[in-house]
Amino acid sequence: QVQLVESGGGSVQAGGSLRLSCAASGRTFSRYAMGWFRQAPGKEREFVTAISRTGSKTLYAESVKGRFTISRDNARNTVYLQMNSLKPEDTAVYYCAIDRTMFTPVIHTTVNEYDYWGQGTEVTVSS
Repeated sequence: QVQLVESGGGSVQAGGSLRLSCAASGRTFSRYAMGWFRQAPGKEREFVTAISRTGSKTLYAESVKGRFTISRDNARNTVYLQMNSLKPEDTAVYYCAIDRTMFTPVIHTTVNEYDYWGQGTEVTVSS
């Protein structure tokens, strides 16, 4: 059983910051790329960012590039999402996920390319 547990969500004012964490278990964490997705009320789940298994490569959605930073600590089986300069449009439930493919050479950006998901952590940004 693979389990992912997100934490760190909350309510902040526009321009504020939050740091999300995702702790994984049940899979050899360092062998897989990890991603963050978000889902706003009534919207489809969308890609936010992802990081390669070694942490050497990252990819960001255009909407968050320059404001969000993904990182990972393989020794702790944890991936992080530092969110700065938050905007109301960032309001959503944020999910971490594990890539389906072990040792994938590329960073995947679609929901179907990830096979295990956390329960999500809510982020609310007020104006």
